[in-house]
Amino acid sequence: MRHSTINARARPRSCRALALAATLPLGAAVEAQSSVTIGGIADAAARHVRNTGGGSMKSLASGSNGTSRIIIRGAEDLGDGLSAGFHLEHGLLLDSGSQASTSQFWDRRSTIGLTGRTWGEVRMGRDFVPSYVNWSRYDPFSYVGVAGSNNLVSAGPAGPIRSAFSTSPNTTVRSSNAVQWLLPSGWAGLDGGLMLAAGEGGIAANGLHKVSAARLGWGNRRFGVSVAITRSENNLTAGGTFRDRVVGGQADLGFVRLSAAYRIFDVAAAEQRNLLVGAIVPLGQGELKLSWNRADLAGRVGNASIAANDAEQFGIGYVYFLSKRTALYGTAARIDNKGAATFVVPAGPAIAPGGKSTGVEAGIRHSF
Repeated sequence: MRHSTINARARPRSCRALALAATLPLGAAVEAQSSVTIGGIADAAARHVRNTGGGSMKSLASGSNGTSRIIIRGAEDLGDGLSAGFHLEHGLLLDSGSQASTSQFWDRRSTIGLTGRTWGEVRMGRDFVPSYVNWSRYDPFSYVGVAGSNNLVSAGPAGPIRSAFSTSPNTTVRSSNAVQWLLPSGWAGLDGGLMLAAGEGGIAANGLHKVSAARLGWGNRRFGVSVAITRSENNLTAGGTFRDRVVGGQADLGFVRLSAAYRIFDVAAAEQRNLLVGAIVPLGQGELKLSWNRADLAGRVGNASIAANDAEQFGIGYVYFLSKRTALYGTAARIDNKGAATFVVPAGPAIAPGGKSTGVEAGIRHSF
């Protein structure tokens, strides 16, 4: 591998050039037809979680209204409706200053692609899987915080997700090594795409999975519906397939935005069905958020039945907008487990099987 070298005498000039570049407005054009922008989200909240059998825990949490991250994006206009671009996202923990992932620097997204006005976009790299895109758009809490629907999409309890991935990185949110084709905008309200990802050996412990997925939706300014499926294979699926299927819809009635989604995970003899119902009500200089989630497990893992291990989650929150980029928020949630289920609000103590998990938090989010 070749390594570039810098002449010692040239360093002061290089440093001055970098300092000058840093004073330029973010998003300034590198050339007449290309640009690079830096942005992100800083979000932190004080949180209190209480779990049956484990007591309570207070903490400072990062990313409870919007995941804390740094984003670098670039685009170049190639002419005739064609453009090239890249998108890099690094997740960080604002409470500790650590990176969100210990193994991946650009853990949230790392893609490059070509976009055509008439044929859409071809994108390569690590990105969200279609099923997650389809599900999270209907979650009032955007899949994060004490009331996020991610609390019932967990590899903690025994079920299809844990069976297919153990506690290693899974494909319920993202996939690495992916190639996608995305529909262009303006196709009579349609949106969607296809994804294929190479397994590169398919070792689940290394986060390597063979993925095939698709998503299709239709919507306008008031209504929308969509469906998606993601299929994953690795060494733990034992020649079978982990399936993640989602259907959902939303309606904006002006005084309230309603949403609902249904998601099914299955592999071998284990199945999990999640139902989400949500509402966002404009209220004053902010919005009231409400959600109800249910996880129903069925079948078995090995010889053990998981049919009685269900859970329900109720969430309520309010976001107060100080400006277009800054908001204050408060959220509360409760999870009621049944059977041997151990779904929990994040950042809490251990929970007894079938116990209750409650959480409250208050924080601030700033987009830059």
